[in-house]
Amino acid sequence: MAKKQALGRGLGALLSDASTDITSNLGIQEREHVVGNIAMLKISQIEVNPFNPRIEFEKDGLAELASSIKELGIVQPLTVRKLGNDKFQIISGERRFKASQIVGLKEVPVYIRIANDQAMLEMALVENIQRRDLNPLEIALSYKRLVDECNLTQEALADRVGKKRSSTANYLRLLTLPIEIQNALKEKKISFGHARSLISIDDDEVKLYILDMIIKENLSVRKVEDLVRESKEAQSNQSEKTKRPANILSDSHKKMKSNLKEILDAKVNLKSNNNGGGNIVISFKSESDLERIMKIIDV
Repeated sequence: MAKKQALGRGLGALLSDASTDITSNLGIQEREHVVGNIAMLKISQIEVNPFNPRIEFEKDGLAELASSIKELGIVQPLTVRKLGNDKFQIISGERRFKASQIVGLKEVPVYIRIANDQAMLEMALVENIQRRDLNPLEIALSYKRLVDECNLTQEALADRVGKKRSSTANYLRLLTLPIEIQNALKEKKISFGHARSLISIDDDEVKLYILDMIIKENLSVRKVEDLVRESKEAQSNQSEKTKRPANILSDSHKKMKSNLKEILDAKVNLKSNNNGGGNIVISFKSESDLERIMKIIDV
């Protein structure tokens, strides 16, 4: 079986397509402004990518990158697309762009492409999923956007990002968790493994109870998996009890009911529950019938 490409039809494939290359559509004089497909653009000409799945940028990481750029410059050019009116939009390299702003650079090297919004969205999502340290929720939201906005099936999604369908499905299911659990995952109070274990519990209150235990007791993923299994078994047992037909009498109870009915000459209903208790209901037809029964019982 052929090995899946890590980028699917992401940025790597689209960059090798001449039809998306602005330089293939320029005249000789215009090409001189982007020699070798690389150009220097003013920071003021560049806009960030609205399709970037990264929600937050780590301050320490940006500071380290800015320090590196200050010393060595930008080693890898940003990739941008032309918008018109001398404006360009980032396809990949937003961290380098933000770090360059911190350093105070006026210009940055870029590789210029042409891409429509749908291609742009797919390129940005796939490229960032593959190359950036996104948190699990950012990955899940990126997968959902690929499915919803790029009209991908889950099979096509898995192919695009080079993952098994079960893996992408687990990420998508994170978005069904209560917001408290999503926030804990985002804030790194719990891991992806913890969150994935909680997905299979139906009751949100139980999920939140276990979440509280994970944080307070620093539970391992294995311990959480055990708790989830125990919770599901308990829920299943309770469900079986609920489904059990009511008032299934044992032979001894049936005999007692029959004896009472015969002694009292009245309708008798005996009910038992799963805990060993129950009740007896004796029916009477009139006030005088009740007095008759009470005399027999000797009350």
